[in-house]
Amino acid sequence: MTTPSVLISGAGVGGPTLAYWLAERGFRTTVVERAAGLRTSGNPVDVRGPAVEVAERMGVMERLREAATDVTAMSFVNGSGRQVGRVNMRALQRATGSREVEVTRTDLARILYEAGRDSAEFLFDDTITSLSQDGGGVEVTFEKAAPRRFDLVIGADGLHSTTRRIAFGPEEDFVRHMGLYVATMQLNGPAEHGKDVVLHNAPGRMASVHPVRGRALAAFIFRSPAVQGFDHRDIEQHKRIVTDTYAGDGWRVPELLDRVRAADDLWLDSVSQVRLDRWSKGRVALLGDAASSVSLFGDGSTLAMAGAYTLAEELAASPADPRSAFARYEARHRTLVDPKQNNVAMAASLMVPSTRTGIAARNLATHLWPAAATAGRLRNLLTSRRDPAPAAA
Repeated sequence: MTTPSVLISGAGVGGPTLAYWLAERGFRTTVVERAAGLRTSGNPVDVRGPAVEVAERMGVMERLREAATDVTAMSFVNGSGRQVGRVNMRALQRATGSREVEVTRTDLARILYEAGRDSAEFLFDDTITSLSQDGGGVEVTFEKAAPRRFDLVIGADGLHSTTRRIAFGPEEDFVRHMGLYVATMQLNGPAEHGKDVVLHNAPGRMASVHPVRGRALAAFIFRSPAVQGFDHRDIEQHKRIVTDTYAGDGWRVPELLDRVRAADDLWLDSVSQVRLDRWSKGRVALLGDAASSVSLFGDGSTLAMAGAYTLAEELAASPADPRSAFARYEARHRTLVDPKQNNVAMAASLMVPSTRTGIAARNLATHLWPAAATAGRLRNLLTSRRDPAPAAA
């Protein structure tokens, strides 16, 4: 039997993890990535739960801990900057026995890529343009590279997945707007409050500054119906949306909006869920946000790493029968994904209350945390999020 060949679309979190584990099991893997190189956005993400075990088995957990953002608390402030609530994240971690680590998405993607780059082929600055499959493989055409044939194709290319669009249908059939948008950008210089994430709320809006290893990150989350004509790649449109939404807010918001207007790295997208009846079609399957984005508050990086490990394990168990392997992978991984997709409303009410009464109640509740009986639930709701949105944003 020849060595199975697999094309993976996406070099973010799930793609390099899958490439590593498939190579470990004897597959020939190629990763194609639309960007010219690894992403440079520094949004913090979590490696927690099952992803910690995956990282340990890859031998990268120590590197991730060395790259950790080391956030110790969340501070909620009013319009004048006075603290009105605070959550001690270290105490919550101790209460739950968590081994998780928060790192920037840049560092996570880099560390995962470096773990597998010697055993997989990486094609940057390119993308899939068509897929044509038969009983024995998939014919793939690329925007730049010559056409090639692979035994399998895996789409690990995120919320706006090209693989999903080509193989399964248009994005609007599967992506569900959850009533929120998130924007992030880097700030030049460290955060003012050391290791605290500082957050300010107005009804239906939140702005925050997150310390990220000496260079702060600003983030905005706001409630909004789907914006007509929204283009996730149009930075000038994104600037208009953010500045219009936050005009007149207090705290540091006017200063942050000035930086938004001058930014060349502002990122804005809808908080959305992806739901498909099946994650595979023939010899093409989906992984991570492409298959099951669980929204801003959903452990996207953790689930992508865990899903990659499960998918590699199942493909190795029956390499000659990928359809059965895909079905087993999906059945196992949905047990992690489905509960996360049900937490969005509660998490949004905690982080982006829609009324002043809701903001006041949330701030008051922070003085009661952590309580041993509720620490784990609140910890998950407060700090889990969809990659690539920022921590506590």
